[in-house]
Amino acid sequence: MKYSKLYRETLLNDIVPFWTNNSLDQTNGGYYTCLDTKGKVYDTDKFIWLQGRQAWTFSMLYNKVEENKKWLDIAKSGIDFLVNHGMDKNGDFYFSTTKEGKPLVQPYNIFSDCFAAMAFSQYAIASGDEEIKELAKQTYYNILKRKDNPKGIYTKNTGTRPLKGFSLPMILSNLVLELEDILDPEEVDRTIDFSINEVMNVFLDKDSGLIYENVLPDGSHDDSFEGRLLNPGHGIEAMWFMIDIGARRKDRNLIQKATETIRNILEHSWDNQYGGIYYFLDAKGHPPQQLEWDQKLWWVHLESLVALAKAYEHTKDERIYSWYKKVHIYSWTHFSDPENGEWHGYLNRQGEVLLNLKGGKWKGCFHVPRAMYQCWKSFEKIESK
Repeated sequence: MKYSKLYRETLLNDIVPFWTNNSLDQTNGGYYTCLDTKGKVYDTDKFIWLQGRQAWTFSMLYNKVEENKKWLDIAKSGIDFLVNHGMDKNGDFYFSTTKEGKPLVQPYNIFSDCFAAMAFSQYAIASGDEEIKELAKQTYYNILKRKDNPKGIYTKNTGTRPLKGFSLPMILSNLVLELEDILDPEEVDRTIDFSINEVMNVFLDKDSGLIYENVLPDGSHDDSFEGRLLNPGHGIEAMWFMIDIGARRKDRNLIQKATETIRNILEHSWDNQYGGIYYFLDAKGHPPQQLEWDQKLWWVHLESLVALAKAYEHTKDERIYSWYKKVHIYSWTHFSDPENGEWHGYLNRQGEVLLNLKGGKWKGCFHVPRAMYQCWKSFEKIESK
């Protein structure tokens, strides 16, 4: 079977039906994300960033795959929940609420806001809703206001070790392309320039070719747990955002540099004994402080498949295709669950299922469907040539 067909059929006949059939809260609106291996709800709390991610997913499918009214209705359910229950009086988004929408955890970071903005933007394109379009823009500017101190009053950092994190420039590089239709072109270019510089010049280490998760304000490394932290999946995911920007700007050098970085990260973080990509590593090879460092996670492998497919689409580099096949075989034989649908999220180092769930506090309807869509489209282009 051609790769494009595999990804398309898995998306439309497995992943989308799994979430459509199991996650919708018909009483309160929004989505349940805590689903066991068969899709049964085991916890009803709602995590706002996952509400945004699922509303984005179904809006995106409506916009890019098929104008299916059921998908738009599912997206609207999440959008309405976000508008009615997702934010405090300042427009900052909570981390979690009860199933009815009563706030549980304060807006202690801006990831909920980022995915709400993405959801509002895609839904506004799908529905033509001008109020939601305006809300997408407001949320985006609210994120920018908080970008230098994302956690605000909730930060644990005393300021003694002023590390800055990779997550924000990484997310902004994708968020700004998501919101391109509703932002001024100058704003889009300004944020893209900021993101490219941060990702490719500040967080990408010139000596090792690896992305560091935290750096000091001048871009230098701090010899501490946080300062040595590598998150291979994050680095690789950011590289496909860079490839998308490179394609948009016809910047071959950026595409090439991102492709080399994907290879560097994979060569450094592949588990040669059991296969798969490590979750966290220490840049100096010390024991990482994350006890789950050697687990194999669904999103890390899916983002690697997307990045490798895009890199191969644009470079035709056979070394990249060889890596693609390696990651593909591992991912599809370990994470995919043809019996119950969707993908397992968490494996131990040996590749055995560690947590028997399809969704929870961190895994929702996002990485799997987005990767299926992106790989489908990349392989369509590759195969047509």
